[in-house]
Amino acid sequence: MQSSKRPQENTVFMKFEDYNFTPELKKSIGKLGFKKPTDIQFKSIPPILNGEDVLAIAQTGTGKTAAFAIPIIDLLHRHKIKNRKDGIKCLIMVPTRELAIQIVEVFESLAYHTQVKILGVFGGVEQDPQINKLSKGVDVLVATPGRMFDLIHQGVINYRRLQYLIVDEADLMLDLGFIKDIRDVMNFLPKKRQTLFFSATISRNIKDLAYSLVTNAIRIQISPKDRVSKNISHSLIFVEIDDKRFFLERIINEYPESKILIFVRTKVRAERVQKAMARVKISAQTIHGDKEQKDRLKVMNEFKASEFNILIATDISARGIDIPNVDYVINYDLPDQAENYVHRVGRTGRGMEKGVAISFCGEEEKEKLEEIEKFLGKKIEVREISKFDYEETIDFSEENPKDWQVLIEENENRKKKSRKKKKK
Repeated sequence: MQSSKRPQENTVFMKFEDYNFTPELKKSIGKLGFKKPTDIQFKSIPPILNGEDVLAIAQTGTGKTAAFAIPIIDLLHRHKIKNRKDGIKCLIMVPTRELAIQIVEVFESLAYHTQVKILGVFGGVEQDPQINKLSKGVDVLVATPGRMFDLIHQGVINYRRLQYLIVDEADLMLDLGFIKDIRDVMNFLPKKRQTLFFSATISRNIKDLAYSLVTNAIRIQISPKDRVSKNISHSLIFVEIDDKRFFLERIINEYPESKILIFVRTKVRAERVQKAMARVKISAQTIHGDKEQKDRLKVMNEFKASEFNILIATDISARGIDIPNVDYVINYDLPDQAENYVHRVGRTGRGMEKGVAISFCGEEEKEKLEEIEKFLGKKIEVREISKFDYEETIDFSEENPKDWQVLIEENENRKKKSRKKKKK
């Protein structure tokens, strides 16, 4: 596999209007407000347009989806599609339903003025509407493995005219055990095709899978020294497990107008945290694997549209989901896998926006913290909290209603005790 050379041009001077895209695609790009390509877009678009296989490694929030959506739409639209019923032209394999939905949204926005038709197929919803749309013909299919193979075996997906295969979030595909599915789908695809392989991280297994799919690929790696975007300020608060809800309450109340995404370790924890917030009159929604797909879609769409501002999620929502204008990400629980820390905090500070990530760490989580800092290659800044502030956060919680005069007296007593200790 050959590595790409760094282009002589600089992205600072390159604008989307300088590319030789079709007028219809340029119109969509302009309406979406895209001015200049990101690094991954700048380096990926030319080789894709030239018909080369690409292996691209880039951190979350760098614009990977548009990096392959823009050139693929341009190529398909130029082809002057006449007969869609002869089969799908582009297959995009993704690990989760949420990511499939997001990619479809990006493609539809960019292809709005073109002839290109897009469809997402995934489980958790009725398959008949998907089959009906497939029967009318689509150009780009975005699919999760399970539903895709169901439809292949039913004979409703035709890949014999396929020109482009894209594997997105390949590292998560491997984590979720989809490596066999990726290899199995090759039996249904033409050998002569263009393959694009996108991943947030690189490992031995990722390399092995990539080598088995791509041919003489251009390798593009956007790997800044800091794994977390410079747009994100991230810090750590040491707090006991049972006290986390008080600190979450305090942060939410301090920033009442902010859009906040909270990550917890399990589905059960998500529901418990939501109930804890409800007890202190804070309204929040949850999203996790136990919810019906239609409910997950509803919650995600409402959060994106800012119909509510507090969302509690498990890691299913950490990868590849582009939620606009998230002001704060709070790691209520530290993730079990160190790399998920990067994917979680990457939900804020996307594109040119600034974001803030705050993590709570209990005594039982310090081993996980060490793994995260090792993965990052540096320490996370610690927000120091005095004993007084710690106790005040708990005392002033709605969950601990006390008479304000009592609290003032308790505060004065603490100060007196502190002065006496100093005199001794």
